[in-house]
Parts: sequence; C-alpha cells; structure tokens
Amino acid sequence: MRKLSIAGALMYGVAAFMTPAFAQTPKDTVVMAKQIDDIISLDPAEAFEFSGVEAIANMYEKLIAFDVKDVSKLYGDLASNWTISDDGKTYTFKLKPGLKFSSGNPITADDVVYSLQRAVALNKSPGFILTQFGFTKDNMKDTIKATGPDTVVITVDKPYAPTFFLNCLTAAVASVVDSKVVKANEKDGDWGNAWLKQNSAGSGAYALRTWKANEQYTMEANPNWKGGTPKNKRVVVRHIPEAASQRLLLEKGDVDYARNLTKDQLAAVKGNANIAIESGPKGYILYLGLNQKNPNLAKPEVREALKYLVDYNSIEKNIVEGTYTPHQTFLPKGFLGAIDDKPYKLDVAKAKELLTKAGLPNGFTVTMDTRSVPPITDIAQAIQSTFGQAGVKLELIPGDGKQTLTKYRARQHDIYIGQWGPDYQDPHTNADTFAINNDNADDAKSKPLAWRNAWDIPAMTKVTQAAVLERDPEKRKKMYEDLQREHMKVSPFVIMFQQTEVAARRKNVDGLVIGPNSDTNLYANIVKN
Repeated sequence: MRKLSIAGALMYGVAAFMTPAFAQTPKDTVVMAKQIDDIISLDPAEAFEFSGVEAIANMYEKLIAFDVKDVSKLYGDLASNWTISDDGKTYTFKLKPGLKFSSGNPITADDVVYSLQRAVALNKSPGFILTQFGFTKDNMKDTIKATGPDTVVITVDKPYAPTFFLNCLTAAVASVVDSKVVKANEKDGDWGNAWLKQNSAGSGAYALRTWKANEQYTMEANPNWKGGTPKNKRVVVRHIPEAASQRLLLEKGDVDYARNLTKDQLAAVKGNANIAIESGPKGYILYLGLNQKNPNLAKPEVREALKYLVDYNSIEKNIVEGTYTPHQTFLPKGFLGAIDDKPYKLDVAKAKELLTKAGLPNGFTVTMDTRSVPPITDIAQAIQSTFGQAGVKLELIPGDGKQTLTKYRARQHDIYIGQWGPDYQDPHTNADTFAINNDNADDAKSKPLAWRNAWDIPAMTKVTQAAVLERDPEKRKKMYEDLQREHMKVSPFVIMFQQTEVAARRKNVDGLVIGPNSDTNLYANIVKN
C-alpha cells in the first residue's frame, strides 16, 4: 500500500501533497490520470504522439479547425475567412482582429508565416503534412508569406482537392507560435526547438507550466485566450500506466478523470454513484507492423498467415470490449471511402498452409516490441499465444512508449504493435502513411509507416498519390475503397481494431471534449462543482 500511496500523491508545482489520499482535488484544478509515456516533445513542429498532440491542442491554435460533431465542417480558428484562387493553388487567409498569445503579444500574419515556415524548415516527424504541398526550406519565403499585418498567402504546388489542404492546416504541426518568444529562445539556428520541447508559446486555453517525462505535465489557464479565461486555473495530467491504479485514484477522489480504464476496470466503476463514464469514437487504428527487412516477414505468404493468427473476436470480448471494435482496413469508419470488410479471422489451419507455401512448415522465431501498458501488453500476449499455435514463436520485448516508438521509427524492429491516429479529417491522412513510400532508402526524407516497415511500393504509391488529386468525390471514394482492399491482401500491416475512447470521471466534474483525434481532446470547457 505504501507504493500506491506515493503514486497517489499529487504534485501541482505550487504545492506538494505528500500525504495519504484525500477526498477531492482542489476546486480550481483538474487532475487526470493518463498514460503519457509516449510524449517525446511538446514542440508543435515536432510532436507526433497521441499524448503530446493532445497537450498541444490545449496550448495552441491554428488558422482553421473543424467541428468535432461534424468533421466535414471547417471554420476559422485564428482566421476570420479565406479565399482560394481560380487555379486552386493560392489560399489567402484574413486573421481575426485583436487576438493575443498567452504572453500578451498580438497575433499577426508574421507569426503565422513564421510558424509554418518553422515547421517546414525543421521538417521533424509531422513535417510531411506541410511539405507534401511542395514547401521546402528554399522556397518557403515565396510560397508562405504575409502581405499585410492580418493577411497570409499560401501557394501550393498543385491544384489539390481544397478540403485536403485545408484539413491539413487543422493538424498540430500547423499550430501558430508566438514568434517573438520563440526567436528569443533560439539557439544555434534551432528555431527554438530545444526550448519549445518543454515550454509553450501559444494562444490556446492553457499554457504549459511544467513537463516531467513519464511523470506529468501541468498547464495554467491563459487569461488572454479568445474564448475567455478557462474556468479551471490549472490542469494536471499524471502518468499512471496501470488501469487498476487509475481506477483506485478515481474512486478515492485523488483524480478527477481516469483516461485509460480497461474493460474490467470500467465494469467495476459502473456501479459507483460518484463516477460517470463517457465515450467518443476515435479514428485510432491498432495494428501490427511487420518489418520487411526480416526475410521471413518479407514473404507474402507469411504476411497473410499472420493475419489468420490473430483471434480478433476473442481479444475484443475478453480484453478490449467497449474500448475497441474489430476493424481491418487503414481508413477508420467515418472517413470518405472507408470500408468495413473483415476477411480475416483466427484460422490456424489456413495459416499453417500459407507458412508451408513460404517454406516454413515448422514456423519461425520473431520478436515484437510492445509498449508496457494495458491493454497493449494483454493484446500482445494473446497474439503470442495464437501465433504459437502455428509454430511462430513470438518473443515480446517490452518498453515504454518513447523507447518502442524510437526503435520503430528507426525500423530496427521485427514486429511492432502500435496505434495510428489521423492527423486531419481527410482519407489521405492514413493513405499517405500506410500506402505510400516514395523512397525506401534508410536515409529517405519521408518516413511514413510503409517506410518504417521497409515496404517498397512504387505502384501503390502512384495510385495513392492520384487519389488525392481527384476532385470528383464519388470517383475519389471508389479509389480509396479499391486501394484498401488491395492493401489488406498484400500489406505488411495486420490491422486489428479501431478505438472508442472512454473517460471515467467524478460526477462533480464534466465538460471534457472527446474528439475524433488527439487534436480535439479539449480541456477548456471542463467545469467542477
């Protein structure tokens, strides 16, 4: 119990409560228990992990945003309006007047231009979301510019479907930073990257106070926010990896929200009169990535065999019921062109037949990097068991989110179990990573999921690139449907589930927005009674 008592201690920055659990968190502070070990950076030009992007969404704003209740509806966030040239290549944005950053500095067109150019120049993991439109460090001054204090003009290289480009501007990488503050913290031409990893310079509802890796981050309300000062002075998000610990802290009142309760924990709290449960559909896909540098995994028959060695229905029923549903294609439900085909189920005999065709009748040994949090560990162990039924000996290599992601991004894995979430509400967001690989070299500039798994697909890449230029919605929809069916058959991805995000809360707290992606999990409307 001593270990749990220490884990339950709340560290707010202004005070340290090193006492046994108490009945309720402070009235001006919202405390969440959440798995946040995946955070690598809190710089919007670099963060590309679920937890980091969620934090950024509450500290920064973008030119435009989408309605979380109807993702097809775009609206101005910092922009009051925009126009598109007749040739479909030039976008002109007008900013809303009188807006300020948390520092008190006014938001100008120069800040927007600096922010977008900064993301292009740094070209970190999410940089491709912008550079795919032809922006480079060499041409960005001509293609992204201010023509007045409130006017931003952006010129793309091709006449893309307008909703595609506009939706990309809703991604975290397009967040607008306070150029004066960031420039003051630049070192050796790093565009302030080292400083922004653990500081903020935005205009969102909150500003970052502290971040301690694998421990917590704390935000303070921004009095200059255009939506008015948030009702809660402070939000503390604590890294509590175990679902059982999250549940106990929630039941005691030591936290207001538990964000990662599993099936069993959710069932246990349903009868608690002080706790409510809310959920929202998420575009997150849970999948296995099979590295094609491994000669066994590179065999088409092996890739298909492993898809028959996952017991999708049993995992849903026994491990993730209520939080994930079976889904086997790279486009989540709700996206243009998404299909609901499920051709794979546990079929050990079929898998053995395919392994024999691949010259591996007795199976083989392989490793899988696994994030050490529920339900990932439980799912990995279930897969280990069913793989073994066909002679595939699966060794699990546990690690925290940062460790497993870093290894995966360097394509040093055999198999990786992970999640992928859309960066914007257009089908290209997932097609661009699961079905495009422009350069399979180790030093490639673009490193999507297909690259991470060393899957060289020049023909599929051309098809995917053509789909994003198709302006007829019905024709474009059909292209994505066909692409997904081909992808399911041949890809080194075992796509298994789509997430439903669930949050359990104390009943005296309400207002967390659970959106379709991490960018739309919002804290500003949370109210405590």
